[in-house]
Amino acid sequence: MEKVTYLLKQHVGKPDLPIVEVGQHVLRGELIAEPNGLGANIHSSLTGIITDIEDDRIIMDPDEEQDMEDFVKIPDSDDYLTDIANAGVVGAGGAGFPTAVKLSSKISGGYFIVNAAECEPLLAHNTLQEEKYAGQVVRGMKYLMEITDAKEGYIAVKKIHHAAVLALGKACKNEPNINVKFLTNMYPAGDERVVVRQLLDVILKPGELPSKANAVVQNVETVKRVAEAIELRKPFIDKDITLDGRIKEISTVFENIPIGLSAKHFIDASGGYVNPHGDITVGGPFTGHTGDESTPVTKTTGGFIVAMPYPVVHKKFGILECECGGQEPRLREIVDKMGGEVVSFRRCKRMVLVNGRYRCNLPGICPGQADAVLGMKKEGAETILTGTCQD
Repeated sequence: MEKVTYLLKQHVGKPDLPIVEVGQHVLRGELIAEPNGLGANIHSSLTGIITDIEDDRIIMDPDEEQDMEDFVKIPDSDDYLTDIANAGVVGAGGAGFPTAVKLSSKISGGYFIVNAAECEPLLAHNTLQEEKYAGQVVRGMKYLMEITDAKEGYIAVKKIHHAAVLALGKACKNEPNINVKFLTNMYPAGDERVVVRQLLDVILKPGELPSKANAVVQNVETVKRVAEAIELRKPFIDKDITLDGRIKEISTVFENIPIGLSAKHFIDASGGYVNPHGDITVGGPFTGHTGDESTPVTKTTGGFIVAMPYPVVHKKFGILECECGGQEPRLREIVDKMGGEVVSFRRCKRMVLVNGRYRCNLPGICPGQADAVLGMKKEGAETILTGTCQD
């Protein structure tokens, strides 16, 4: 089996501090790194020998024989938040915020919302979880509602995911305080502020959190990992991901695969590449980033998408940035790979500067961009690359 790489930063906050040594034999589920301030525990997803420790990663040579059903359990406790912290659960939808910290404030009488939107195009692992394990989603919700003292639980899902809607509806049939609610079929329906706006009719300003609406929003896989921590004493060592694009078995979902395996491992497991092919995107096509065959799965990895080769156009580009889609660095990277030159840059007119970061003031409701397009044309742009969302 290939070497396994555990990045020390799989969460919001500082990189973790390793607590193992080179040459040490560790078991699946064993704690290998602890937070250095804001962060989350990292556990070994396989049994093997630590071969290297670098500034940003721990590298393991796994044993040939692996028992995937067995793992070192987190310590016993009578407190759900402690279980979640011990298990190293973070926001699995991509944000990576430590879940125990996020849930530490009560929302008495408020709303606990499971984000089941499967927001990014091509990704399908969350929807499959909803279809196959809806009961687990509802059980996880009940733990989280108890932790936060929420009065109502909502599962936010797109109506087009018919099988998921039916399964979730059946699972919460006898739960008077948990209901399925529908999101508009658009990108970015899974944005926290869109979820709050559509379900609670509360418009959050850029930078405002769902707590402003007396709500907590949690990704559906995070809820799954919480249920595992509480019911099975299982640390966050496995991940669900989607493989898609220029691979022979397109739209392949891998369930509960060990964190730390490489993109190449799953591309090979999906039949290999379809040629010609281009970059490997880590995550979804809108908010993902460029990776390579060695990029490891982390707690926040949504999947790997193998792209078509970029067309070589040798043109002058204008780039239009949107918070919900491609950001300026990624757009510039794409232009460079297309052999182009960036001569003009604009941000979507909805973007406003909040605490040093440009945020959309109304995600999912796109304005016209005629002024931006005309301005970039005047500055010499022959073509435009944009990362805007539904429009």
